[in-house]
Amino acid sequence: EHADPLLKVTIIPRSSGALGYAQYLPKEVFLRTQSQIMDIVCMALAGRAAEEVFFDRVTTGASDDLRRVTELVYSTIQVYGMNSRVGQLAFPKDPNAAPGDKPYSDATAEAMDEEARRVVDEAYARTVELIREKRSEVESVAAMLLEKETITHDDIYDTIGPRPFEGDAAYQEYVSKRQGDKAKEEETEEEAVREEESKAEEEEDKGMGSGGLTPGLACMDVPR
Repeated sequence: EHADPLLKVTIIPRSSGALGYAQYLPKEVFLRTQSQIMDIVCMALAGRAAEEVFFDRVTTGASDDLRRVTELVYSTIQVYGMNSRVGQLAFPKDPNAAPGDKPYSDATAEAMDEEARRVVDEAYARTVELIREKRSEVESVAAMLLEKETITHDDIYDTIGPRPFEGDAAYQEYVSKRQGDKAKEEETEEEAVREEESKAEEEEDKGMGSGGLTPGLACMDVPR
């Protein structure tokens, strides 16, 4: 529900070495709840989970996603005080600290590691379950992406329908604008079709008016 809406995704490799990229609608959010962060974690784990569900093996493609997941989850534990076991404590990273220097005990560090692993495992299990539940939708989007190589929010909307959640004001505004633009495009296309049909009818009427003969021959005397 709280994951950023997808605007565009491509599998065309980039010069930076990336195998593609995804573009999302940014949210002007300054505060996030724990459930919102966990939705983002699940979204980041979706690529790795899809590999397991569809191919029964994993690749190195999710390395950047896993790095992001690790940072987010450890932040909830070490910085935001969102873990009941560690408690309402914050240990932000000190860039000037010496290697191995930390303001907490080894026991606390071990608890943080265990909690981070537990949280990620639960999020991963939730993501795998969701992908299995929505397997047909994932396959439809994947097939379209393989065919077109680049797809947009509108393509996904037309293929599997709207998001099951309303989204924030920015997303609703985006969808409303896109629907308006699409309606204008369809209206323009319909007008073009009507013009072509009108021209075809005019040409047909001209042909019938000359008795179906080639222009210039209709007025010639035919020998008897």
